[in-house]
Order: sequence, then structure tokens, then C-alpha cells
Amino acid sequence: MTATTDTTTLTQLGRATDLPTDPDAATLECVPNPHPGTVYLVRFVAPEFTSLCPVTGQPDFAHLVIDYVPGPRLVESKSLKLFLGAFRNHGAFHEACTVTIGKRIAEATEAQWLRIGGYWYPRGGIPIDVFFQTGPAPAGLWLPDQGVPPYRGRG
Repeated sequence: MTATTDTTTLTQLGRATDLPTDPDAATLECVPNPHPGTVYLVRFVAPEFTSLCPVTGQPDFAHLVIDYVPGPRLVESKSLKLFLGAFRNHGAFHEACTVTIGKRIAEATEAQWLRIGGYWYPRGGIPIDVFFQTGPAPAGLWLPDQGVPPYRGRG
């Protein structure tokens, strides 16, 4: 069985593309879901996500785990990479970054369901974990653990 995917609308994949300067300027591109109506999980992991503290301008680092059940569209991974990279020079609190990412992906894909775990590394000695989901997981979905242990430091 060969699945064909319409990529004619994509403007970033296969082309040199500059990193967007701001998440609001980033375009999340999508492709048709080859299995519409099927409940299955797609996971993206971004273990080196960075943004800036909106007050001090110092860098913040997170390990993001994004799980979603596609609706009619899948997010194209290069556009997701560019979208996430646009936060590199963007000042926002951890909660704003995590929830904004989740909402943008859910909206772009019309996801049946989405959850994101933002596991932020300590600043000032306090790690912050931020979680967002669009509602209860669909019945029958195999939902693996996000696999990120609680922050333990050196202890």
C-alpha cells in the first residue's frame, strides 16, 4: 500500500528557510492525514527547546513532549522545528510558551486531542513543569508515559 501526500501547498520543506524571528510570525504547515478518522498518537520531542525570560532576557531551557491525535491534518515537522526555534529569541514565561505551542498545533491540525508537557530546567533553583491538554484522551488511545522523570538535581 502506498500513501500519497499532497505537498504542493508546503513552502518550507525542501527549501532553505530562515528561522522566524518571532513565534507569531512562524507558519505551522500541515499535510493531509493519511488515516483520517483513525485514533492514533503522534509524538514530537524537543529536548533542547529554548526561549528567553521576559524580564531578565536570560535563556530558559525545556524538554518538550507533544502528543496529539490528528484530525484532518498532520503538522509538517520542518515547520514545527522552525516554529519552536522562533522562541529562541522570544521573551515569555514558561507557562505562556508551553500553552501557546499546544494551542497553535491543535488549531493548525484540528487535532482530535493534544497534550504537551513542558519540563523546564531550573532557574533560581526551581524547575517548572507545565502541562496542557485539550480535553480527555479519546477512548481506546494507547497513551504512553511522556518518559521524562521528575527533576532530581544531584540528590
